Amino acid sequence: MHGMEDGSGGGDVGEPTEISSPREAANNALVLAFGRLQGAANRLEYILGRALEQECGISHLMFEVLLILGRAEGPGLSMRAIAQEQVLTTGGATRLVDRMEAAGLVERAEDPDDRRGRLVRLTRLGEETTVRASRLHVENIRRYFLAPLPPEDHERFAEDLRILSHAARDVLPRLP
Repeated sequence: MHGMEDGSGGGDVGEPTEISSPREAANNALVLAFGRLQGAANRLEYILGRALEQECGISHLMFEVLLILGRAEGPGLSMRAIAQEQVLTTGGATRLVDRMEAAGLVERAEDPDDRRGRLVRLTRLGEETTVRASRLHVENIRRYFLAPLPPEDHERFAEDLRILSHAARDVLPRLP
């Protein structure tokens, strides 16, 4: 979190606020709102990631790669495509895929369009793990992400998050 939440000097989220002291900065409504978003995301990442590790033996990042590969059409994805989807360096993606390959979740295959290229695809164990982990993940999302919110707000909240995610994505430069 970014600061104490005593409500002083912050103003409403939509109202312009001049910040002229550290206290006003720490209690600014927008600063607090973004801090709450970060705090919730970090805590949820920890809770949901820990469940994936304990129940399925995979990290949250591995789960994300399994989902990326599950979404892919064709014979697999290149390391570069995985890195771009996950905002990793190609080296980081290679090390992660190496660990996933050692665990039997993915395999590398020849790229039919590039004789020198290699593609990554799910193994049978990778497919089974993706399904099992996704079932657990969806239950935990319901429990920790949606259940605390009023049911009538669920769809709007999900749509607002999609809008925020796409707006932030569009500001970032594409990786070469």
